[in-house]
Amino acid sequence: MPIFKPLLSKYKEFLPVGKNTPLITLGEGATPLVHSLNIGPSLGCKNLYFKLEGCNPTGSFKDRGMVLAVAKALEKDKKKIVCASTGNTSASASAYGARYGLEAIIIVPSVEIALGKIVQAMAYGAKIIAIEGNFDQALSIVRSIVEKMDIELVNSINPYRIEGQKTGSFEIIDEMGNNPDILCIPVGNAGNITAYWKGFKEYYEIGKSESLPKLMGFQASGSAPIVKGTKIENPQTLATAIRIGNPASWQGALKARDESNGLIDMVTDEEIIQSYLKLTREEGIFCEPASAASLAGLIKLVNDGEDISNKSVVCVLTGNGLKDPETVQKKSETKIETIDPNVEKIFELLDD
Repeated sequence: MPIFKPLLSKYKEFLPVGKNTPLITLGEGATPLVHSLNIGPSLGCKNLYFKLEGCNPTGSFKDRGMVLAVAKALEKDKKKIVCASTGNTSASASAYGARYGLEAIIIVPSVEIALGKIVQAMAYGAKIIAIEGNFDQALSIVRSIVEKMDIELVNSINPYRIEGQKTGSFEIIDEMGNNPDILCIPVGNAGNITAYWKGFKEYYEIGKSESLPKLMGFQASGSAPIVKGTKIENPQTLATAIRIGNPASWQGALKARDESNGLIDMVTDEEIIQSYLKLTREEGIFCEPASAASLAGLIKLVNDGEDISNKSVVCVLTGNGLKDPETVQKKSETKIETIDPNVEKIFELLDD
């Protein structure tokens, strides 16, 4: 008997899982909710937590939705799956495809894909096609493919992805005993903020929580179509996971914002990087840059006068830092010194 209870089994009553749906798993879910030791107190918040979604099997929150999307594809006897991706979706689709005998077809932009993500898809044996365009163009191509071919689309426009991803909110409530007052979350294609709100509402409706949280979503300023109210043809940000100019779940994000009395705002790349480094240096948490948008947004709220001293706050950190090793090489202040293998010289360096 496995020690770990698969996500589809654990939350079966809340998911569209029928008698013919295979309860597949790669060990997704049950990610840590870590109490902030240093950043929270510096912001005047005693109850700040980080949800470490980078601890999922392929290193991002995408696995929560992918396990259900692939299970439903298997239920329909599909042989191939396809997605457009800035990296994390491709890694997840490729891994589940490899495990369960499905050919994974990945359409990616040809530039600025984080190395740690694309090598995952390569390792899992996916068919990878790079286009000279952006994510939104890749998704448009994928939509056209599934209209003409018998292939399952596993991007977050697949409703099963949203259903699986809502389990993140279930886990937070199960562990905290109630929902947080505020949930901060990065917004790219906007599926995750949509999913978390759906999950919070479902638990609230059956009495699993006493209230509902405010959802605070944050886009990168160079890729902030929801904030600016218009599609962005050429989105720009070093946070590749949220470099999206026309989010597929745009309306879901607006619904989450409005119904929760929350907000969707934007943070600069500099604010993202500062929070990214703050997490590593002050909490020992290594997330990918896009993940740090949640903390960057929270810091911005506090600087703008938001009082969180008596609030419980969860920042969702959506992906592992190993997804994007190039950024830490460029932005880290740590320098590697190379010297002769001489212990006296080592002592000299340590005395500095």
